[in-house]
Amino acid sequence: MLINILEKENLVEFFEAMQSYGEVVAPVRATDNAHRFQPVKGIDELDLDYTRTMIPPKKYFIQPKETLFTFNKEKEKYLEPPSIDKSMVLLGVHACDINAMNLLARVFMEELPDKYYLERRKNSVIVGVSCTPDEKCFCKSTGTDYAQEGFELFLHDIGDKYLVRVGSLKGHNIVKDHSELFAAPEKGDLDAFKEAEKTRLSSFTIEIEMSGLQDHLDMSYDDPLWAEYAEKCLGCGSCNLVCPRCRCYDVQDYINLDMNTGERVRMWYSCMLKDHGLVAGGHNFRPTSMERLRNRINCKGSLREEMPNCVGCGRCTVFCPADIDFVEILQKVRGDIK
Repeated sequence: MLINILEKENLVEFFEAMQSYGEVVAPVRATDNAHRFQPVKGIDELDLDYTRTMIPPKKYFIQPKETLFTFNKEKEKYLEPPSIDKSMVLLGVHACDINAMNLLARVFMEELPDKYYLERRKNSVIVGVSCTPDEKCFCKSTGTDYAQEGFELFLHDIGDKYLVRVGSLKGHNIVKDHSELFAAPEKGDLDAFKEAEKTRLSSFTIEIEMSGLQDHLDMSYDDPLWAEYAEKCLGCGSCNLVCPRCRCYDVQDYINLDMNTGERVRMWYSCMLKDHGLVAGGHNFRPTSMERLRNRINCKGSLREEMPNCVGCGRCTVFCPADIDFVEILQKVRGDIK
C-alpha cells in the first residue's frame, strides 16, 4: 500500500487532474436532507462532507434501467448497444459503498461476467474519501467502514491535508503522472491519520453483533416480530432501491406496434414487491408482506461471496417512508432489545 499526502490547497488542481481521466461524478447536495451522485464541472459543486447519498453509486455500473439489445424477429437478428467507451471518475465514494461494489464486482465480473459491468469498471476511476458516521451508520459492525481494495485512490481527511492511499496500478500511475500534487508523508501526518481514525471509530453510536446472526435469523423464523413490522411496511421496495448491495434485476421484452421489432430491457427489481416471488402457474413463494420482509432481512443478514450482504450504510432505515429501523429488527432478532 503506497501512501502520499495531498495538501487541501491543491484540491482544485487535483480535481482538474481528475477531469483528464473522464467525466467527474461526485456527491452533490440535492435537498436539505439528501445528497446524490451526479456529474460536476467544478469543485465548488461537490460536497465531500456528506454522510450518505439516497441512491448508491452502484447506479453507474448497474444502471436502474438499460437496454440489453434490440431485436428483429422476422430477420432473426439482435443488435447490442455500442461498446461503452465513456470514461468516468467517481470521486468521493465512502468505504461502505466501495465495499458494496466489491461484492457486486464478484457477482458481475467473475463466474459469469457481465460485459456492461466490465466495460464500465474498466473505464472508471474510483476515488474514495473518509467520512464521519451519523446516528444511523453501523458499518463498523459489518466490518465495512474501511476499504482495503476496490479503489484507485482513497483520501483520508487529516486536517489541512489528505492522507492518500493508493489501491491499484491505475491509482499509482495517477500519482506518478501528477507527482507535483503529492508529497511523501511525514511522521506527523501518520500520527494525524491514526488520531483521525480513532475519532471516527469512537463516533459510532449504534452497533449490531454480526457473529452468528444467520443462526439467530433462522431460529426467529416464526417470531411474531415479522408480523409486527409487516403491519408498518408499505411494500414499496424503497429499501431495495437505496441498498448498495441489492443486485436483483428483472428482464423484460418490449415488442413494438409492428409486432416484429423490440428491445430487451434490464431493470432493478425489489424482493419487497408482491410479484417478485411469482412463478409460472400463478404460485407465489412469498405472497404476504410478512414473508417478503422476513426474506429481505434474512438476505441482508447473510454472508454472500464470503462477505456480509449488508454494509451498514443506514440507507434502508433513513429513507424508509414507514420509519422501519433495520438495526432495531436485528437487535430484536438477537434478543438485545425487546
